[in-house]
Amino acid sequence: MERFLIIRLSSLGDIIHTLPAYAALRRAFPDAVIRWAVEEKGKEILDLVPGIDEVAVIDKARFWHGARLIKDRDQTALDFQGLVKSALLAYLSRSRRRLGFAKKNLREPLASLFYTERALPIPEEEIHVIAKNLKLLEPLGIMESRFEFPLRIPEDISQSVRSKLAASGLREGQKIVVFNVGAAWQTKRWAREKWAESILRVGLTDAFPVLLWGSDEEKTLAGGIAEKTGVPIAPFLSIQEVIALLRSAALLVSGDTFALQAACALDVPVVALFGPTSPRRNGPFRDRDKALIREQDCSPCYKHDCSPLRCMQALSPEDVAAAIREALGKA
Repeated sequence: MERFLIIRLSSLGDIIHTLPAYAALRRAFPDAVIRWAVEEKGKEILDLVPGIDEVAVIDKARFWHGARLIKDRDQTALDFQGLVKSALLAYLSRSRRRLGFAKKNLREPLASLFYTERALPIPEEEIHVIAKNLKLLEPLGIMESRFEFPLRIPEDISQSVRSKLAASGLREGQKIVVFNVGAAWQTKRWAREKWAESILRVGLTDAFPVLLWGSDEEKTLAGGIAEKTGVPIAPFLSIQEVIALLRSAALLVSGDTFALQAACALDVPVVALFGPTSPRRNGPFRDRDKALIREQDCSPCYKHDCSPLRCMQALSPEDVAAAIREALGKA
């Protein structure tokens, strides 16, 4: 029996982007044992994915202990993360076969030292990261291009979200429009005033808009937008509840972050705001969806810090509002 170890420890959006590769691997080897090594937060996503035989949680503070959990000489390890720590984890798993990306496609090229095989080099800015992940399966003889996201959301989680939104004012039959105003990187965040102006320009009179947040900093940002627009702030939601909320939404407006990747996986219409990252690599992949970007001479830079952050500030509330109106008209 074939045995596989998928290594994609974080982040949440990147775990979503790895699901089509998992789905293709499961289709090709329906009877195989497939394990997935992930950090604690990512387990919430993988618990919604059928067919994974074991989710091994790797605690960053107890890395060496985590490596012992996944030891198996007879398995094939696939490192979708491309960092030294993830490649080292593949090595410590004692997997006889360890697959990784070509050196030029690794975030940390030293990771290449820990692989036994490498995928062919890929022109990264010309290919979506989901397609890149599928390329890692080619040494296994899997030539796949399908983007499939096997996510099953339990009804009790969906009901919990509906109840929480009803307490915030959602009426039966209203379209839900989610504004995800935060982002982990400072460079991916749009200004509070611009969010507020774009929402007011749309005039969401027949829909239920809600401001999504995940951290205290994002909640503060959402609070400032709520004061200017009257749009309610979502209650605190778990990762699984966020996914359930997005599945029920008519539209998501978001920067390049987990909520965007999850909405795309769930086939929810999106208006995506891009700055330091490339929508060709990280953005929505359906023709219906809209990715807004005002490229600069330094784009894409993938920097976490930047001043004066020209790329995001170049996005206008007028253009974002127009894209939202167009998307809602199609929804």
